[in-house]
Amino acid sequence: MSEESKSPVLRKLLDTFGDAVVSTHSDFGDDTALVRREKVVEVCAFLRDDPDCLFDFAMDLTGVDYLGETPRFEVVYHLYSLEKKHRVRIKVRLHEDDPTIDSAVSVWPGIDWYEREAFDMYGIVFRGHPNLKRILMYEGFVGHPLRKDYPKTKRQPTVGPKD
Repeated sequence: MSEESKSPVLRKLLDTFGDAVVSTHSDFGDDTALVRREKVVEVCAFLRDDPDCLFDFAMDLTGVDYLGETPRFEVVYHLYSLEKKHRVRIKVRLHEDDPTIDSAVSVWPGIDWYEREAFDMYGIVFRGHPNLKRILMYEGFVGHPLRKDYPKTKRQPTVGPKD
């Protein structure tokens, strides 16, 4: 994609963060930027606060497992600007031996449960999260059930709430 055809949001990210933005693309009006993990919270705060962006709503955050690829994991932020009526997707790749990324709860407090879900289902650790613990599976559950190498026939006891 030529520099002229990039959306204003993607151009602004590239101009502001340079090499911290690994790549960008747009498909069907949806902008995506792949960002280095060391800068993701700074990029998120910029996207929230910059008057041309104003991404005030973190619609979703999820993990992706690319088993067999390096890096194996990806964290995907789906952001929307209520005022500007535009959206952007921010992606960060993480290696299997260190699936750790800084928490964005300081930027969007509502992203709290999304980060907990990615931790629970994929084992992605959000450094600085105020309450990083399982949200869907019980505390004694072993493993991360959305990882592609999680055995589909693995049986674990169903437990109820603790007394």
